[in-house]
Amino acid sequence: MSLTSHSLLATMIGLAIYGPAMAEDATSLHKDINNKHAVAEDQSTNKAIANDPLAMVRGVCIAPKDRKEDTNNLPINIEADSAKAQNEHQAVYTGDVIVQQGTRTIAADKVTLKQPENIVTAKGNVFYHDGGIEMEAKQLQSDPDTKDSQMDDAVYRMTCQAGRGEAEQIDKRNVDGTQFYKMKDGTYTTCPEGDKSWRFAAGSLERDGESPFADLYNARFEVLDVPVFYLPWLRVPVTDERMTGFLYPTLTYGSRNGMEYEAPFYWNIAPNYDLTLTPKYMNHRGLQTTAKFRYLTDFGEGQLIGEYMGRDKKTDYDKRWGFQWKHNGIIDQNWLVNIDYSKVSDYEYFDSGLDSSIGEREDNNLLQTAEVSYRNANWDTMLMVRDFQPLTMDGQGTQYRLMPQLSSTYYRNNLGYGLDFKMPMSISKFDNDAKNKPTADRIVLEPTLTLPYATPWWSVTTQAKVNYAHYNQDKKESGLTTLKDNVDRVVPEFRVNSSLYFERDTSILGSHYTQSLEPQIQYLYIKDVDQKGIYNPFDYVSGGYDSTRLQQDYYGLFSDRTYSGSDYIAPANQFTIGASTRYFDEDFKERFSLSVGQIFYIDKPVNQGTDNKEAKSYSATALETEFNLDDNLFLKSSMQYDSSENEIQQGSTTVEYRNGGVFVQPSYRYVSSDYLTKYVNNPNPIIPGTKDKRDGISQLGLSVGFPVSDNIDVKADYFQDMNVNKMLESKVGFTYRSACWMIGLSYNRYAKDPLSQDFTEYDSNVSFSFSLLGLQGAGPSFGQSSDDGGNILSYGDPFTLNN
Repeated sequence: MSLTSHSLLATMIGLAIYGPAMAEDATSLHKDINNKHAVAEDQSTNKAIANDPLAMVRGVCIAPKDRKEDTNNLPINIEADSAKAQNEHQAVYTGDVIVQQGTRTIAADKVTLKQPENIVTAKGNVFYHDGGIEMEAKQLQSDPDTKDSQMDDAVYRMTCQAGRGEAEQIDKRNVDGTQFYKMKDGTYTTCPEGDKSWRFAAGSLERDGESPFADLYNARFEVLDVPVFYLPWLRVPVTDERMTGFLYPTLTYGSRNGMEYEAPFYWNIAPNYDLTLTPKYMNHRGLQTTAKFRYLTDFGEGQLIGEYMGRDKKTDYDKRWGFQWKHNGIIDQNWLVNIDYSKVSDYEYFDSGLDSSIGEREDNNLLQTAEVSYRNANWDTMLMVRDFQPLTMDGQGTQYRLMPQLSSTYYRNNLGYGLDFKMPMSISKFDNDAKNKPTADRIVLEPTLTLPYATPWWSVTTQAKVNYAHYNQDKKESGLTTLKDNVDRVVPEFRVNSSLYFERDTSILGSHYTQSLEPQIQYLYIKDVDQKGIYNPFDYVSGGYDSTRLQQDYYGLFSDRTYSGSDYIAPANQFTIGASTRYFDEDFKERFSLSVGQIFYIDKPVNQGTDNKEAKSYSATALETEFNLDDNLFLKSSMQYDSSENEIQQGSTTVEYRNGGVFVQPSYRYVSSDYLTKYVNNPNPIIPGTKDKRDGISQLGLSVGFPVSDNIDVKADYFQDMNVNKMLESKVGFTYRSACWMIGLSYNRYAKDPLSQDFTEYDSNVSFSFSLLGLQGAGPSFGQSSDDGGNILSYGDPFTLNN
C-alpha cells in the first residue's frame, strides 16, 4: 500500500513547470474534448460525466503491467474553468481543475503555483488516482525542489485490492533520494465503505521508501470502533510481498490432546529463504515446537522440518522429536537430484495422537530416499538409495532397502525399417533386517525392439524383448531351502497390439455429438520358465524384493506385466480384447466413455498360493465408464467381474452433482475377500466365530457442501464400513465469510482402530479459526491466503473423477 505516491508529486511538478505556458491551450482543449464526447457518447454517459467529470476514473483498477513506466515524461493535459498566471509570482487554475498525465489523474477546486517559493498548493475536493490507489483530501501542498509534500484530511482507497483508510495528515519527505512517508492519526482496513467490523488505527504510521511493510506507533486493533488490544508498536504488510511477523493463531479442542493453541511466527530471512516457527501448546501433553525452513538456490528448492517436544505428559517418552529434509533440483539441465529423508524419535510417534507433517510412510516404515539422475537424448540414468526407519517396537523392518540401485535406460530410435530400440538395465543391492527373508544382489537387462506403425484410423505396435536377471542371494536363517545362491533367468517375450479408430456424427435428444469406437486387440507371449530359485511374490507367501501384484483394470489388461518389478515374470500365451466408445459434444469435450475388456488364455495360468480350483480360460471382465452432463452431473465407475464365479472382484463408483456452491458426492468402494486373500495378503482380522474367514473391503462415503446463505457455507464427510456396519470417520464444518473477515468451525469423529471387528473406540476433535481477509504479505505461501485455517473440509475429486 503506497500511502502517497511519487507519481502524484511528479505530476504536480510538471504542473508547476509547464502550467503557465499550457493554460491557454488546456482551456481550449477542454472545450474540444467536451464537444467530441457529446458526439461519441450516449446521453446517459454525458449526463454522468456532466454531474461528475471524474466518473470515468473513480474506482477503476489499472493493472500494473498496463501503467506507463515513464508516466513522468508523458504530456500533461490540464482542464480548468479559468487560468491566471503572473510571471515569477504565481499561476492559479480554478474551477473543476483536472490534470491528466498517462494513467494518473489529479483534480481540485483550485491549484496554485507560488514563486519564487516554488510551492504547489491544491485546495478543495482534492482527488488523486493512478490506477492502483485513489485519494481524496482537503488540501495538498508540494515543494518541487525538495520533492516534499503534505496532504491534509486524506481518505484513501485501493482500487486493485481491498484496502482503505483515512488520516489527519500524510507527509512525504525526500532524504538522499529515499522517500519517507508518515501518516498522522491514520487507519487501515480491508472492509468496504460503511463496514466497521475491524480496522487498524495508529497515532502515527511510517513507511520507508518502497518497504513492503509499515510501522504503526501507538497502534490499536478495533472491532466495531471499540479497541480490542493496544500495542506501542506494530508492523503490518502493505504490499503483496512476504513479511516477517506472526501468522493467524488457531485454537482447537480434541479428546486426546485437550485444548490446543498454536501461534505461528514467520521470518522472511531473504527473498529465497524463510522460516516458520510454530509453538503449539496442548494442555494434556505439553509444548510442541515445529520449525519449517524453506530455501531456493541454483541447485534446487527444498525444505527442512523439525518437531520437538521436551516432555510428553501423556506418554512415557521424553524429548520426542521428528526431522525431515526434502530437496529437488535440476543442475546444468541434465542432472536431477531428489532427496526425502525423515527420522523420528520413537516408533509410536505417529500413533500417539501427535500432529505431524513429517515424512512419507509405507507399510509401517518411514521412508528415507535419495536419487541422482542424468538424462540426455539417449540415456536416462539414476542412482538411488532407499532406506526405512521401521516403526516397530524391536526396530526391525520387513521392507527391503536399496543400498544402492543403479538403473539406466539407453534409447535409440529409427534404427532402420522403423525400428526403435531401448535397453533398460539395473544393478540393485537388497538388504533387510528380518531373519526370515533373504538378501540379494540383482542385475537386470531388458533389451527391447519395437516396430510402431500408425495411420489416422489404424495402428499396430510389435514388440520383442528379453528379460535377463542374475541373482546372488543370501538365504540367512530364512529356511527357504528352494532358493538358490546364484540364479540366472532368461525370459523372452513377444507382443503385438493393434487398435482401430472410427467415428460418426450422431444426435441424442436433439443435441449433436461425435461418437468414437476404438476396438483394441493384443497378443502376448511370455515363455514359462522355472523361477522357484528366485525369491518372488508368486512362489513365496512373504513376497519378493521389489514386486507386488498389479491391479487388473481395463488398461492393466493390455499390460505385459502381472507383477511389478523383475522378481517374477508371469508366463503368458493370451489374447486381450477390448473396446472403448466415447461421445464428444460440439466443443469436442468428452461427455461419456465406456471401456470393456477381457483376457482369453491359450495356456491357462497357474493358480497362486493354496487356491486349487481349476484354472480358468479367461480373466475377469474389466469395465470403466465416465459420464459428464452439462458439467453439473458426473459419474465415474470401474468394475472387475468374474463371470465364472458370478462374483465382482473389485469396483468403485462415484456420483457427483455440482452446481455453484452446492455439491453432493456419494461414493462406494468394494474389494472381495477372496481377491484380497489371494493377491495382497488380506489385512482384515479373522471374523469372530469363524476359522479363517476375513472380510473384504466395502465402504460407503458421502461428501456434501452447500451455502446456507450468501455468507455461510457448510461441508461434511461421512464414511461407513458396510461389512461391520460401523462409522469409520465423519466430519462437518462451516465457514462464515464477510467482506473482510472469516471464521471456520469443524467437528471430526473417527475410529481409532478402523480394522477392529469388536467394539470401536472413537476419538473426536473440534477446530476453530479466525481470519482477517485481504491482508497481504504475512504468510509462508508468499501471501496470506484467505482460507479457513485448515478447519473446514476441502473439495476433492475422488478416484480421479474427470470433471
